[in-house]
Amino acid sequence: MTTPLNVLDLVPISSGSTATQALRNSIDLAKRTEALGYARYWFAEHHLNPGVAGTSPAVVLALTAAETSTIRLGSGAVQMGHRTALATVEEFGLLDALHPGRFDLGLGRSGGKPREPVRVASAARQPVVDGRAPNGLVIPQRFDPTPLLKSPRFALHKALLQLPGAQSQDYTEQVDDILALIADTYRSDDGEEAHVVPGGGADLQIWILGSSGGESAVAAGNRGLRFATNYHVAPATVLEAADGYREAFRPSAELDRPYVAVSADVVVADDEATARQLAAGYGLWVRSIRTGAGAIPFPTPAEARTHTWSDADRELVADRVETQFVGSAGQVADQLERLRDATEADELIITTITHDHEDRVRSYQLLADEWARR
Repeated sequence: MTTPLNVLDLVPISSGSTATQALRNSIDLAKRTEALGYARYWFAEHHLNPGVAGTSPAVVLALTAAETSTIRLGSGAVQMGHRTALATVEEFGLLDALHPGRFDLGLGRSGGKPREPVRVASAARQPVVDGRAPNGLVIPQRFDPTPLLKSPRFALHKALLQLPGAQSQDYTEQVDDILALIADTYRSDDGEEAHVVPGGGADLQIWILGSSGGESAVAAGNRGLRFATNYHVAPATVLEAADGYREAFRPSAELDRPYVAVSADVVVADDEATARQLAAGYGLWVRSIRTGAGAIPFPTPAEARTHTWSDADRELVADRVETQFVGSAGQVADQLERLRDATEADELIITTITHDHEDRVRSYQLLADEWARR
């Protein structure tokens, strides 16, 4: 059975374009990937990025649900560090009320308050030798996010997202609260009931997203939930994350075995040279994020070529650039199979950004056609 392919969309704004056009492009891409047979279409949540319009997954999902009919839609993920369980269940309860059974609620910690550090898998069970897993999948050195997390822009980001004096709730407690509110079984410590309308009893599929074998992986595994991990953002820890989740897994009414989705950043074209040209802006785009400036509008290949790269710049983005899958449909499908086999993924999540919308659509089309032949 072919491993399902899904879409993760940041609603990227291209240089010279607008947020309005980016939203229109994303809704169009959702309709076209639905026709191509992709299983899910998820929207990420990002803030204060000049080149990303996907600030509110629930809002974009509502717009997209009205234009599609069969593809599952979801968040990849809502950032729980500045949200409450109730607000999240209410938003997705509203979506489910009009489009029942179509939504995935993906939960990410993203700045949330952790418990004591949890690590069930100190290392992946597969040995990584010279930067590669046994089947050849590239596993680069870990990226150190400390400078980014200490940047003034990150502090501003947190200050604007949270009310003054607010403290993020323990993430694992948030997950439990969300599950109880959806199941309509929530009770406070003093016995008060909470019934969310709409939201209680909503037909939502719950996913936990995580980048390591720590708290998110443990929370998903212990509760028998689906887990998604991101090779496209944290390739160094993808094996650890998948292994940590499986080690923590306990069967639930929802799942009797672990269920993992893994993301990859992909650009496909008719040939490798064309694909690499289309992907030329990726490194510069990643650099803008990791320097703390925020994602820039995605550059054209010509604009990307004007940047003078320092050794520090190249080192800053190396792990992301070397793990982006770029090439013909056959070349990229081979790499996706390698990722699937190394992580034992049940589904693969494809995220593709190019400057021109039609090149992005074409990438998803070529990949779908090739994947269907495998």
